[in-house]
Amino acid sequence: MVSSSDSLMSLRILLIICHLNSSNRDLLASTSMSLISSLSTLSSSSLFPYQIQQPHPAIADTAAMEIKKQQAEQGGAGVVKRKPVFLKVSDLKPGTTGNTLAVKVLSSTIILDKKSRNSLSLNSRSGAAHTRIAECLIDDETGTILFTARNAQVDLMKPGSTVIIRNAKIDMFKGSMRLAVDKWGRIEVTEPANFSVEEDNNLSLVEYELVNVIEE
Repeated sequence: MVSSSDSLMSLRILLIICHLNSSNRDLLASTSMSLISSLSTLSSSSLFPYQIQQPHPAIADTAAMEIKKQQAEQGGAGVVKRKPVFLKVSDLKPGTTGNTLAVKVLSSTIILDKKSRNSLSLNSRSGAAHTRIAECLIDDETGTILFTARNAQVDLMKPGSTVIIRNAKIDMFKGSMRLAVDKWGRIEVTEPANFSVEEDNNLSLVEYELVNVIEE
């Protein structure tokens, strides 16, 4: 039968080993929390004659921080990150969001380049003094569509470049589709694509009509 003092010594030795092997974060975090629980149980037992001090706060903090860090890296407890699904231009539909695709930029036309009169005012927000909007024709091997680039996005959407557009949405302008990226998405310049462009299928030239459906 293992005595209480032997159990305490084993726990202390295991804790030292875990700290020496601090490169294994999973082992350090899980073992530290187990030791804290075990020490508390032993100290409250009437069969254990020794007074055990509470674990040093740094040990508990380290274990808690490691667990939170692991959960954050995994997107939260019980959440598994999924790889993005890349769509083709021909897959885009009105009213959709969360579209991710790799395209080439064929052209870019500035349709608004406005500087605010109070650009020197201390009350003006950063980036709000200069507003730029460009209509960019983007393409892959299935078709083309107009992309509405705003402000800093204009500099990324240069003709001839290949970009990955993540979490984009479809806006409707005069009954036709426009692709856009708000604060929830982003644009990444990537390596030149090796696909041949398809310019005959322009989705922004297709007009849609809003139909009201009456439920019976």
